[in-house]
This record gives sequence, C-alpha cells and structure tokens, in this order.
Amino acid sequence: MRSSLDLFCQMYSYKNYISVSILMNQLFVIVLQKTSVTGNSEALKNSAQRISLLVEKQSIEAVTRHRLRLKTTIDCLRWLARQQCAFRGHDESKGSRNRGNFIELIKYSASLNKDVNAVVLENATGNATYTSPKIQKEILNIISNRVRSKIREEIGNAKYCILVDESRDASKKEQMVIVLRYVDIDGYVQKRFFDIQHVENTCVLTLKNVITKILNYYDLQVENMRGQGYDGASNMRGQWNGLQALFREECKYAYYVHCFSHRLQLALVKTAETLGPVWKFYSMLSSIVNLVTSSSHRFGDFQSAQEDEIAKRLSSGELETGKGANQIGTLPRATDTRWSSHYGSVCSLIDKFEATCTTIDHIGASDPKVTPKVGEAQSISEEMRSFRFVFVLHLMFKIMGITEILCQGLQKKTQDIVNAMALVSNTKVLLRELKEERWENFITTVTEFCVAYGVETPNMDARYMMGTGRSCQQHDNITVDHHYRVDIFTATIDFQLSELDHRFPEDTMELLILSSCLDPRDSFKSFDVDSLCNLAEKFYPLDFSPQEVHILRNELQHYGHDVVNNLQFQNLSTISELCRQLVVTKKAEAYPMIDKLIRIVLTLPVSTASAERFFSIMKLVKSATRNKMQQDFLRDCMMLYIEQDIAGAIHTDSIIDEFDDLYNRRVQLKC
Repeated sequence: MRSSLDLFCQMYSYKNYISVSILMNQLFVIVLQKTSVTGNSEALKNSAQRISLLVEKQSIEAVTRHRLRLKTTIDCLRWLARQQCAFRGHDESKGSRNRGNFIELIKYSASLNKDVNAVVLENATGNATYTSPKIQKEILNIISNRVRSKIREEIGNAKYCILVDESRDASKKEQMVIVLRYVDIDGYVQKRFFDIQHVENTCVLTLKNVITKILNYYDLQVENMRGQGYDGASNMRGQWNGLQALFREECKYAYYVHCFSHRLQLALVKTAETLGPVWKFYSMLSSIVNLVTSSSHRFGDFQSAQEDEIAKRLSSGELETGKGANQIGTLPRATDTRWSSHYGSVCSLIDKFEATCTTIDHIGASDPKVTPKVGEAQSISEEMRSFRFVFVLHLMFKIMGITEILCQGLQKKTQDIVNAMALVSNTKVLLRELKEERWENFITTVTEFCVAYGVETPNMDARYMMGTGRSCQQHDNITVDHHYRVDIFTATIDFQLSELDHRFPEDTMELLILSSCLDPRDSFKSFDVDSLCNLAEKFYPLDFSPQEVHILRNELQHYGHDVVNNLQFQNLSTISELCRQLVVTKKAEAYPMIDKLIRIVLTLPVSTASAERFFSIMKLVKSATRNKMQQDFLRDCMMLYIEQDIAGAIHTDSIIDEFDDLYNRRVQLKC
C-alpha cells in the first residue's frame, strides 16, 4: 500500500493535474475507509495526510495558473477594445508570421513576464488556452453587461431621458443608438451609451418596440422617463404618430425636445439655400477646396505658395517668428452634417487667400493638354478676385463666427437646456448688433482686404447696375452701397435671425421659460418662487403632489434667502453647476424638493450630439475590413470603448468568477 501511495505522489509531482487528481481523490477515500477498518494504523494515516496536503497544494497552484492565463486574455481584450483594434488575424496558425492583434499581444505580454509565458498559448494546460473567438466574445459580453448594469445602478429610481438616432453601418445595416441622460447621485449630468440595435426599418412601431424591449429588460420604467431627444425627422417628431407621441401616450411627462444642433443646422442651411449671393458663395467655396486639395500635385503647389508668402511677410515685418506660429495648413473640406465645418473652410480661405489665388492662377496658366482643370481654374480665379465674393466671404465669416459659439456649446456633454436657450438668445443679440451697429467697421475691413490682395473695389456712391448693365434691365435707382448694405448685408442677417426665431421660438416654449427661473447666473436674477411652483404643478404633477408643491414653496422661500445670497453660489453659470454645488454643500439634503426639481429639469435633452458621436465610433469599430462582425460583438466593443471609465474599474477577478459560472469549464478556476 505504501509503495502505491509513493507512486501516485511521484506522478502528481509531474503535474498531470486532470487525470491524477481524480485518482488521488479516489485513493484518498479508500485510505480513509481502510484506516477506519484497521484501526490505529500510523502508516495509513500518514499517507492519507500526505495525499490531502498534496492535493490541496497542487489544486491551488493549478487554479492560480489558470486564472493568470485567463487574466492575460482579459487584459489583452480590454486593451484592443479600448484602442478600436481588430482582434483576429488572417492566419492564426502556429506557423504564421502574424497571428493577429490578439495572439500577438498575448505573445508580447508573455515575452515581458516569465510567469505569463509559462501558462499561455503552447504552454497552456490541454486545450484550455482561452484564445478562441468564442471565448473572446464571452469575455467581452461579460464586461459589457457589467458596464450596462453599472449604468442601471447609477440611475436607480431617478428620472431619465432617452436620446435616439439612426445611421447605417459599413455593411449598410440600419443601426439605432440609445443614449440615457440622467443626473447621478453626486449631481453630475451623465449621458451614457446604453445600446446599439439593428432595426429592419425606421418605422415608428419598429423603433418603439425595440426601445421598449431594452428598457423593460433593464427595468427602466417608461413612467420615469422625463425627456425625449431626437432629430427633426417626421417619424420621430410627429405630433400624432411620431415616436415621441407613442411614448407620450405611456408617460405624458416625457417631453420631446427637437435636437438644438439639428435646428441650428437647418437654420444655417435654409439661409444658404434661399439667398442667391450666399448660395453662390458656398458653391464657389466648395469648388475652390476641391480644386486645390483633390490633387497631391496641386496641394504641393499650394503649400509652396504658403511658404513663399510667409517668407515674404516675415521679411517685410508683417509677421513675427515664434513657437507654433506661421504654420502651413490646408483648406478643410466642409461636410453636410456639420455646418461648423464650413466655418473652418471660410477661416482658412481668408488666412490663405493669396496662396490660394496663386495656386489657382498657376493651374489656369498650365497647358490644357496636360491639366484638365484649366478652364475651371480661370473661372474660379476671376470670381475670387471680385468684390462681391470677398464681401460675402467676410459676411459669412462674421455670421458664422457668431453662430459657431452656439454650435460648439450645443456639443458639450453637460450642457443643460436653459443654458442652451441663453446661448441662442445671445446669438440673436449679437446678430442684431452686427446688423445695426457694425456696418462701418465691416465695410472698412472688406475694403482693406481688397486693397491688400489687389481686388478692385467699386465706387460705393455710383449707381448699381443690374445684370449686364443695360438700361432696360434696371428697375431701381440705387447705389452700390445700398445694394451691398441692404440687399446683401442686412438681408442675409435678417433672414438668419428669422430662421433662428422660427427654429427656437422662445415665446412658445413655456416649459423652458419656467425652467429658466432656476438659472443661477447674475446672482439668480431669474429666480421666482411662483414660476417654479407653477413649473412643478403644471408640468410634473406626477412627481409633485399638491402637498409636495406646498413644501416646495416653503423650501423656495428659505432657498431665496439662504442659497441665493450665499457667496458659494454666486459664480455659477449653469444649472448643472448649481446641482453639483447643492450636493457638495449638502444643501440638497436641506431642500429635497428643490433638488428633485433641478434634477428633473436637467434630464431635458439639448441635442443628440452624443448619439452622433457614437455613430462615428461605430464606423471606426465596424470598418470596411470588419463589416461582417456580429451585432452583439459590435455592441460589446463599442461599450468597452465609449464607457472606458466604468469598464476599466471592473476588477479582473470578478470577471473570471462570472466567466467560470457561465459553463462547466474544463479546468478549475476557483479553489
């Protein structure tokens, strides 16, 4: 019996874990039985103790090795997902020179750590390498679900808003992104990516069913929804049959807000499409950018022209040298979905006007047999050196410079709807000032620019001649100054103001007007007790009972003397900052009804910019070379990349434990 035990112990020392461990457990049972029968046999007792200690020691060592192997896999998957890298390679066989990002990253990790090297890939136990695509997807899904559960835990019973948008992916599938906006327990406004789903079509019922299914799965009650944010498509904003109307049937306090960024985009596009001089300018601007940047040869000439211009201006003293100064750039191409990109094109054209003209003149002077764009270049060159083009160029520079602040402000993650409306109001005020007070400065700037770059300036007091200048074509006896000041300058600004008034009707948005009473700017100048009580009573009766409205009024009266006059609250500029400061100073505990009202108002969405940003990420994850990736895999990869702060905080050991609980694994991962 003793020799048999020694033989088994010797076999176990060679780490034949799976087969030997089973035999040793069986032998251990036999030894105990034999001991109980024979009585006090010291030899058998000693052998049993040796077996027990050896089994326990080797079991712990095996679990440690298996967990280290799996931990390496998890760390590599996290890194690849965070960097938007592909996982698999074209050839992952052992003889391949490049086995793909995932395997190569594991090999690199093994080269840096001898303990890792001893347990991964070819050194793994049996087939338990944890590198198969199935294992990769299981681990990613575990992390993704944990992140989603964490977001659900953050929301708790708080009110929330949904932001929804649709777009096509690289495989031409219609994808719908769902974003949740809410205020967390610390008073921060959060906009979290929650899911992306493939939808067969964009019919209202299809979208509604998919969204409801996801919300129900995570126990997000529609009754707690207090806002909806979509673009202006009819299937979304329809008052009777739109998506927002269907959700309003279930919860009439889930107020719909048309994306502010989309409204601004529509206002700017409408101005460009309606006014002839503006439409012609943007059409010419697109032709200029395409002509200069579409060819590497022409773009090289453009950069050389910039170098010559900078050298000339440095020698004349117009420019000063310094770190980061006098950089050579390009003419950025404008995009249809981001109107602010046109502002970048306008700014670059003003800064690089001479280099652009030089490049286009060079193209126009080329041999037509060699350069096919000669005629187009000559036509563009003539138009660029016209006073009308320079005039509209600077007009768009002024108008878009004012609206750019609003455009960028609407993209901020923590922007609240009251502050967004204030930005809209400020934009309107600045446009009116430009129209009423800035003409003289504007025309002086345009004239100086024309003189600097050799553009002929017309006599502003002369009669303006329409068309070809023939007398039969003249209908009005107006001056050139009147034409440019009234027919172009004033008309363009008036039309832009009219569009902004139409897209952002302040007088008809009672909810926003009442919500603005919470605005902390200018020492709470807008604060009004009656308006805030009316806001709670009229728009949120489900959240404020009649008795709670009375409590709210009492709290507001104390709030008006306490918080409004408190120095710690004097430099706040947004309701988001106010909410956060109430939590920090623990005033939220003293005024729970006010805190509740502020949090509900903060759930109202400003724009769907977050959803659009997530679509940009989708196109990076599901690229043309990865267009066959499965829907769950796409969702999990996007979740790990977008919500990196939550995903990175999940402990690896907890992931391993959950992985082990999914199925009966071949190897032991727990002691």
